[in-house]
Amino acid sequence: MARGGYRPGSGPMKGAKYKTKGAKKEPKAGIPEDIVADAKAENLDPLAYMLKVMNDENADAARRDRMAVAAAPFIHSRKGDGLGKKEEKADKAKSAGAGRFAASKPPQLKVVK
Repeated sequence: MARGGYRPGSGPMKGAKYKTKGAKKEPKAGIPEDIVADAKAENLDPLAYMLKVMNDENADAARRDRMAVAAAPFIHSRKGDGLGKKEEKADKAKSAGAGRFAASKPPQLKVVK
């Protein structure tokens, strides 16, 4: 059986682009470009800028709402619809250890004279 050597079809696809070490960091997905530009003008990261505008009493209410909506996914995580795998497994383990298969009482220790 042959080992090593040239294998047809292996390697990167033709025209594939790789990131270079000097590549610029892309802003987080979901942040509009105008917010990123305004944040760069004030030397803040986009999230800090959104929170600053959101908490500004003098800003337009619609703009404050827009900043709150844009910042929400980065601050508050979404709760899943049901229990996760670990929670379901823990619930099954609790129910399996009940009833007939429950742990018995420990023996009573008495002092005998």
